[in-house]
Amino acid sequence: MTKKIIIIFILVIVISIAGYQYLQWKNQSHDEHRIILYGNVDIREAQLAFNSSEHIDKLYVQEGDHVKKGQLLATLHTKTLEAQLLQVQAQLQANLQTLAKLEAGSRKEEINKAKAEFAAASARKKAAIDTYERLKQLLDKKLISPDELEKAEALADSVKAETEAIRQSLILLEAGPRKEDIAIAKAVVASSEATVLLAKQRLDDANLYAPDSGIIRNRILELGDMAFPQVPVMTLAFTNPVWVRAYLPEPALGKITLGSPATIHTDSFPDKAYDGWVGYISPTAEFTPKIVQTEELRTRLVYSVRVFACNPKDELRLGMPVTVHLPTNLPPSAQISATSACQ
Repeated sequence: MTKKIIIIFILVIVISIAGYQYLQWKNQSHDEHRIILYGNVDIREAQLAFNSSEHIDKLYVQEGDHVKKGQLLATLHTKTLEAQLLQVQAQLQANLQTLAKLEAGSRKEEINKAKAEFAAASARKKAAIDTYERLKQLLDKKLISPDELEKAEALADSVKAETEAIRQSLILLEAGPRKEDIAIAKAVVASSEATVLLAKQRLDDANLYAPDSGIIRNRILELGDMAFPQVPVMTLAFTNPVWVRAYLPEPALGKITLGSPATIHTDSFPDKAYDGWVGYISPTAEFTPKIVQTEELRTRLVYSVRVFACNPKDELRLGMPVTVHLPTNLPPSAQISATSACQ
């Protein structure tokens, strides 16, 4: 009885081995025109942070929300920034008025006033000179003292200098502002305009926008929290592109190229197949990571590949295990069309 059991057991083992070898041969025959890879869905993520420091005023999204590129996600308190913007805008207006005054030159009324002052000074000058000449004749006749003549001469010199000063002022008014003064005023205006732009940018930095379409994966800070440029507020997972990170055995490296079409299968949706294409093949080899399951020995060298996937309904999620089927030896036309599979 014991011998019969042993014989039956041996027969079962032999049949099992034979069946396994047959299945292996069948699979190899069936898969000779395709490569099967195993990997996980991968996507890019971004840690979104404000480019400013202030308390969070509003949060417009929740975890799991789908957002579009450019959508407003959160804002900071802006009272201080708004006041700073008003301040620099007022300073810009003052500098613009100064520049306009210089470019306009002297007013007609100012020039007429200077001409009248010059005429009055010229009259005083003539009177002082005439007085000096008369007193000089009286001194020759010894009708006045030398001191009186010296005073008249000093008064005439003083009036001459005053008249010359007024004449020079009139020349400056008629010539207008110097080119250098106008250039300085223009530089001041340009500096003020840059300051206004900077204040507006700081005010806009109080808003947090989505850099691309995606899904809010995590909301890290909440209302009232202090935000800093180095502190993430939320995590955004980009929905496009989605790819599978897999590893290609070295013997199969020459059977596929960039743009090769692919079919992706998941356990979550076993009846669905997702179109894709090979978008990246690593230029360097590495040993198979322990977390990757392949039909090749783990000691074989593999090349990291990135198989992009069409994911119109967002069914492929980060970390999801998938199986990738890659047809081999396809014509170049088929490989090129694979890159437009999602269009």
